[in-house]
Amino acid sequence: MFFKLSGVALVALRAVVPALMLLGMPPGLAQAALTRLTVITGDDRAASAEFIQQLRDTQAPGARMQVVRLPLEGAPGAAPAAPSAEEEQAANAGVRTRSLRGAEGRGNGAYGDALTVAVGPGAARSAIESDSREPLLLTMLSRLQYESLKDSPGLRREGRRVGVLLCDPSMADQLALVEAALPERRRLGVVTTADSQPLLAELERAAGRQWTLQVATAPDTKSIAGALRGVLSGSDALMVLPDAIGNDQAATLAVLHAAAGAGLPVFGASEGMVRSGGLAAAVATPALMARQAQAMGQKLALAPAGVLVESAKPASVRVNANVARGLGLRLPDERELTERVAAPR
Repeated sequence: MFFKLSGVALVALRAVVPALMLLGMPPGLAQAALTRLTVITGDDRAASAEFIQQLRDTQAPGARMQVVRLPLEGAPGAAPAAPSAEEEQAANAGVRTRSLRGAEGRGNGAYGDALTVAVGPGAARSAIESDSREPLLLTMLSRLQYESLKDSPGLRREGRRVGVLLCDPSMADQLALVEAALPERRRLGVVTTADSQPLLAELERAAGRQWTLQVATAPDTKSIAGALRGVLSGSDALMVLPDAIGNDQAATLAVLHAAAGAGLPVFGASEGMVRSGGLAAAVATPALMARQAQAMGQKLALAPAGVLVESAKPASVRVNANVARGLGLRLPDERELTERVAAPR
């Protein structure tokens, strides 16, 4: 079967195929151009702003994008963000402001060219509760934030197509970094809290039989000293998960301090952790996540009802050269490590 594409659709196809190839998505899935994009944001983080700007900068010619900004202090309602020059021009051309309810479908209720993107957990909750029939993409969420939302009735509404783009690289990518940096070391120590179970389960699946995991659970982020003592002696390296410990500066520093005393390298998913004394991290950037979000939007346009979850693709590896020298390690450079982590497995 063959399809005749309009000029606008052809331009959109040429714009998105390179990103789809980068992300491993078959170009054939890019036949439905996303020409109507509603972006809902509920925070003022720099990463979220960069993500939204990248979405705006890489839209296909003729596409329409409306940003809806939720109140930061929990006030009711939602208001469109101050429009850019491009959005003002689109508005003057007849693009109407749209609410969280979403636009009514055209023709037979078709939404193949429209997508709602929620940026951050607050926006995700609002979008899930809305009655919009457009495909919905939840972005800039951690694994644990998604776990707190995944049983929401609105997420499982009949006929709804939902994508979830997590903001952290997968545990398989994290382990690929450890293997690339320390190919002969297979004993990995991890300290978690009770809420970390979804992350730990993903790590255990990725580790399989190729890795030996030394896992200890701390009662809270302020009481991790005992748990650390339980994993240091049997580990070749430590990993900081993006959980309550990895998101708490004092707890992360406690792990780094203990590891330094034991002469062990520490891996994670935060560039800040590397600057603070970690050895290396696989880092996802908002710009690359925006490109991945566009590719997921194309998938949702053709997908059946259900929930599609993807981890962020790591854009680069960051290495603390001073820590490597202090531990007597000779690592490949950051570019080579990045290529190894991104290699198909």
